[in-house]
Amino acid sequence: MNVLIVGNGGREYSIGLALKNDKFVKNIFFAPGNGATTKLGTNLDIKDYEKLADFCIENSINLTIVGPEQPLVDGIVDIFKQKNLTIYGPSKNAARLEGSKAFMKNFLKQFNIPTAKYIETSNYSEAENFIDSLDLPIVVKADGLCAGKGVIIAKTKDEAKQSAKEMLNGDMFGKSGERVVVEEFLDGYELSVFAICDGENYKILPAAQDHKRLLDNDEGPNTGGMGAYAPTPLINEELYKKIEDRVVKPTLKGMKEIESEFCGTLFIGLMIVKGEPIVLEYNVRFGDPECEVLMALLESSAYELFLKASTKQLDTLDIKFKDKFGLAVVVASKNYPYKNSPKAKITIDDKISTISDTHISFAGVEAEDGELYATGGRVLLVVSVSDDIKSAREKSYEALKFINFDGAQYRKDIAYQALKFHE
Repeated sequence: MNVLIVGNGGREYSIGLALKNDKFVKNIFFAPGNGATTKLGTNLDIKDYEKLADFCIENSINLTIVGPEQPLVDGIVDIFKQKNLTIYGPSKNAARLEGSKAFMKNFLKQFNIPTAKYIETSNYSEAENFIDSLDLPIVVKADGLCAGKGVIIAKTKDEAKQSAKEMLNGDMFGKSGERVVVEEFLDGYELSVFAICDGENYKILPAAQDHKRLLDNDEGPNTGGMGAYAPTPLINEELYKKIEDRVVKPTLKGMKEIESEFCGTLFIGLMIVKGEPIVLEYNVRFGDPECEVLMALLESSAYELFLKASTKQLDTLDIKFKDKFGLAVVVASKNYPYKNSPKAKITIDDKISTISDTHISFAGVEAEDGELYATGGRVLLVVSVSDDIKSAREKSYEALKFINFDGAQYRKDIAYQALKFHE
């Protein structure tokens, strides 16, 4: 079978890696891919979705998997389906769950799915009045896509008001901030839960935990994610059941009711408050770096998982994960997440191959004269699998000693909450 993966990050590299080892897969294409995905398949320089769909027809592509949110929000799935192509991901209508935070919050309210108290508005006075009614801290979100950076947790009411004002007048996030969501801050711990959906059926994957802040001890600015691990010990069967009954089932039922049937990855960002799951946000694709960990833990066929979700056959799938733990540490560029970083040559010592069940997933890299260069943002991830979180973490950090590029930065405390839990 021939597969196309849309995207160019570590998430897409990891999906490609899982497919590379899949008995059903013959050829893999990436659009556009990165400097390292050429090790797994062929990179395509086709940006237009209509032309990409035509490529799939001409080259007998059996399945397309969409990694990032932007193509989904833009409607790539609708274009491919109009040409009778099999594609994994939600329609443009269904992708509004991520594309518009206002739509998402109103959907949660309409279908009685637990979420924080909020207001969504394009009127500054309304935002200001609601801010005055809340306890500190206060969460202010831009409505549209902001590459994972459109959320401000304000420590004072003045900061919340200033953030709302800068979003609404376009100074902070341009058009993405023309509407804002202001909501109460929830005090608990965050979990990432992923449900693979085919419109009616679903498979819930092992719960992961992401580390959003740049620095150790969850300090510094929010990022796209600095590391993750799964499964987390911060969840049990009772909590999984609550998430299934109160979140996943009513979401799929509700989306069908509003004629926006959801197929693809439903990424549920949860805050667990006193044992109760409360939805912070939905994304309509795998999280990055959680995807890198989940792909490393997947034991059954990745091709079958994506294909059956795309063709309404999930009820026939027996999905299996290794009875192990996975952990990923993100290595970012020098100036991440503040500004672009200078290009830097990456050196990797061959000794890294002596560390078992450990690999690199490449993201922000370019190839030049047979060498790989860090080109900014999140550059690569070191992913390890082991019998427990502690040894998976030890392997990832051991491997990091053999990777070097100028300005490389990473957190030293990935999975600290899980390790505290076990103490």
